[in-house]
Amino acid sequence: MSTIRPFKAFRPRPDVAGEVASKPYDVLNSDEARAEAAGHPLSFLHVGKPEIDLDPAIDLHDPRVYAKGKENLRTLIRDGVLVEDPTPALYVYAQTMDGRTQYGLVGCASVEEYWNDTIKKHELTRKDKEEDRCEHVRVTNAHSGPIFLTYPDNAGVDAIVARVTAKSPANDHVAADGIRHQSWIIDSHTDIDQLVALFRSIPRLYIADGHHRSAAAAIVGRERAKQNPDHRGDEEYNFFLAVYFPASQLRIFDYNRVVKDLNGLSRASLLEQLCPDFAAVPVPLQYRPVKKGEVGMYVKGQWYVLTASERLQTIVDPVERLDVSILQKYLLDPIIGVKDPRTDKRIDFVGGIRGLGELERRVDSGEMAVAFSMYPTSVQELMAIADAGKIMPPKSTWFEPKLRDGLFVHFLDDSSL
Repeated sequence: MSTIRPFKAFRPRPDVAGEVASKPYDVLNSDEARAEAAGHPLSFLHVGKPEIDLDPAIDLHDPRVYAKGKENLRTLIRDGVLVEDPTPALYVYAQTMDGRTQYGLVGCASVEEYWNDTIKKHELTRKDKEEDRCEHVRVTNAHSGPIFLTYPDNAGVDAIVARVTAKSPANDHVAADGIRHQSWIIDSHTDIDQLVALFRSIPRLYIADGHHRSAAAAIVGRERAKQNPDHRGDEEYNFFLAVYFPASQLRIFDYNRVVKDLNGLSRASLLEQLCPDFAAVPVPLQYRPVKKGEVGMYVKGQWYVLTASERLQTIVDPVERLDVSILQKYLLDPIIGVKDPRTDKRIDFVGGIRGLGELERRVDSGEMAVAFSMYPTSVQELMAIADAGKIMPPKSTWFEPKLRDGLFVHFLDDSSL
């Protein structure tokens, strides 16, 4: 049984929604966020990455950073930029990229379901990143970056979403990157009750993106429960902001690899050592894999298509049979010497949204020696791994388009509004 709970969202006025909406806090570093927010005082980056409004010498985890985020959020509310809806509602959030639209439901997920594993995870989290988001939630008293959840398609949910989105949206803007963002309010008690009931029939939810934010929401929720002698379980801190997408609508991009050196090997030696695990065939142009079991490799100005052996392609374990796992275990580790991709400074990761030209650029510049283009991990693979209670290798999935921060804000209570 899964929960979707209506809430009274703070949302930007339609005339400024495009100015407020910002990329998630974790896809930009501080310098990139400063540049992107320059000349845009309403950008939600001032809340999600408030260090951009302080001296760059201040540590990112200094209490003044979180206090500045709280101040900036309250300013947006005080100035009428963010306005609270009068009654609890659910919302539809649509994103259109390259002519393709995905429709998600915005509501609140359950902290308890995070802890009891109704909400399935597939990534490890880092304590330092968890604590950063925990402190942001504690100080701002808000969830302002939604968790990206997915669930098996449900015809009943689809029907309600289709009916709601046949009407004019409440908000509609096209961001600077060309992605269109639209939202609709679901405030009909009948529709809300039906959606809540339909999600009760869905046995589990899956975190597609936002493992650190969801962990932080769950940790702070438990803290609030322990601090409240009259805790009931229905307080807002028991729930966190999420966007729920049906699995069939999600698009996972490739997450590619670049490595600084060939571990002392020449190109010829590298190609020799690929056997018997991979067959390597040179190709005249950039190569983006077209099926599972293929990897593109760019080295010394030449592209190759690597095809994993039948033995590797018939591995049963859901983690070990991922293309990123096969590349790591049978090429990057034994041949190039990248033992731990989480910690090895010789390897870097490039989101597929940047294109294969970015891989060529980094190799041709001499910064890197070899690049690998990957076939995207599927949503079905993600779900299978989460269902098995296993963890994906680092940098296995890259979702696009990214959810924007600031379009919906959920407060844990109204004590500091």
